[in-house]
Amino acid sequence: MGEVLKFEDALGERDYGLIISEEGKLKGIWIPEGQDDEEIPDAVVEICKMFFGIDPNEDNETVH
Repeated sequence: MGEVLKFEDALGERDYGLIISEEGKLKGIWIPEGQDDEEIPDAVVEICKMFFGIDPNEDNETVH
């Protein structure tokens, strides 16, 4: 097996990461440093809606 890369090391400065359980459920979204108060980009929101049925920009959404 090749070199093991840490999750945050695999992401660029402005990349978002989806954390998915082995059952295929969305557990969390890694948000780039300094972007905590910004809305999650539309492309990421569309993926979350399509595959997980949630809009992470809605205030009432909690991802576990």
